[in-house]
Amino acid sequence: MHFQLQSSYGLRFRAIEAAVRRRLWLGVLALGLGVTGALSAAPVGAQGLPDFTELVEKVGPAVVGIRTTERARGGRGGAAGEIDEDMLEFFRRFGLPIPNRPNPRPPQGTPSPSPDSEPQTRGVGSGFILNADGYVMTNAHVVDGADEVFVTLTDKREFKARVVGADKRSDIALVKIEASGLPTVKVGDVGRLKVGEWVIAIGSPFGLESTVTAGIVSAKSRDTGDFLQLIQTDVAINPGNSGGPLINMRGEVVGINSQIYSRSGGYMGISFAIPIDEASRVADSLRVNGRVVRGRIGVTIDQVTKEVAESIGLGKPMGAMVRSVESGGPAEKAGVEAGDIITKVEGRAVEKSADLPRIVGGVKPGTKVALQVFRRGGYRELAVTVVEFEAERAARTGEREAPKPAASLGSLGLAVVELTDAQRKELKLKGGVRVEAVDGAAARAGLRDGDILLSLDNTEVASVKQFEALVAKLDKSKPVTVLVRRADTVNFLIIRPGR
Repeated sequence: MHFQLQSSYGLRFRAIEAAVRRRLWLGVLALGLGVTGALSAAPVGAQGLPDFTELVEKVGPAVVGIRTTERARGGRGGAAGEIDEDMLEFFRRFGLPIPNRPNPRPPQGTPSPSPDSEPQTRGVGSGFILNADGYVMTNAHVVDGADEVFVTLTDKREFKARVVGADKRSDIALVKIEASGLPTVKVGDVGRLKVGEWVIAIGSPFGLESTVTAGIVSAKSRDTGDFLQLIQTDVAINPGNSGGPLINMRGEVVGINSQIYSRSGGYMGISFAIPIDEASRVADSLRVNGRVVRGRIGVTIDQVTKEVAESIGLGKPMGAMVRSVESGGPAEKAGVEAGDIITKVEGRAVEKSADLPRIVGGVKPGTKVALQVFRRGGYRELAVTVVEFEAERAARTGEREAPKPAASLGSLGLAVVELTDAQRKELKLKGGVRVEAVDGAAARAGLRDGDILLSLDNTEVASVKQFEALVAKLDKSKPVTVLVRRADTVNFLIIRPGR
């Protein structure tokens, strides 16, 4: 009996033991499946990161390397610019061309090379094929000053290229190679580009062909030039990348890599690309005309500060303040005056001064456009005929006649005198008084002897008598805004009598 009882307990114990073992194995199995699931889930999470392989395969064949040469010229010299010695040693070991390195100065007494001297490598850059018949876009600074330009395709074929045209203002150049059936890029819509969006660059940094780098769009519409707003990215761009494409995740070119912010000549986290819509317009003009045709109206402009905008009643800082008007130019003929704030062109808002040359520059010369200007507290509509852009004419200066005796310094710290008829004619002014002495608040505001005071708090100043009457009515505790002409430009200054 005792034995049977023990056996019964033994059987029960073994049954419990087996059940526990099963539970332990199930737990281990579940743990194993969990670990396996976690491991297998890792790639799922990683799929959130972009895969650029298809983009590179799609766009890469249309990206080219550009090599330029020039004949050796006597007297040319200098070191390798800002490229350090370690980088130079890297180039030497691998036999790579040194980008944009000036030719070393020949030893003293060495005769100057003849015009028939062997061409020497001048620099390297990048570009991309726009058309199957061989039009290639790159930067103007890549081909500037080159005697010969060579384009290398990804299949190692090399062609001697002809420079169709280059525009330094936009840094865009168009070159042509004699070939057909070439792979081309697809141009994207810059308007759809968003800050934070992934982009890649393909080019030849330091002459290393078909190099791919990636990053995001850091900012849009960076003002760095008269006619362009650039795309800022953190894509690694180095010397040799210039002229290569900036590509979005749809495989479309949205920009042409042009500039880097650098203290050493290498990448430091900030790169700039020219928007492809602007670049395409320039390239089309280069193809048709060999140059870029831009419009102009003949004004010198400046930004409108918040302080000035509030003081003259504009409300918010916007528009382009006209500092001077070209004599006999389109703006003068249309009635634009120094001190006007141009706020719209053909209904397009001029949010900041840099917008005006871009808007007017895109207008075909000979076209009449409507300008909205803010003048002395109100808006006016003017019609101006745009002409082709050219160098601004130098304004004339002449002898001034002796002024009449000055009025005494008043609460503003200003002494003014009348302008003579000859001075008004020379300066093409209907009114205004000349500042003969400054002190106190006027001096602190930046006025100088010889300035022409045109208006006070949006009221034109026609004479000394009127000026004194206006000053007498002023609230001495409030700032006063004056429009001042100095040499050939005007500016708003704010005088604070109470300070």
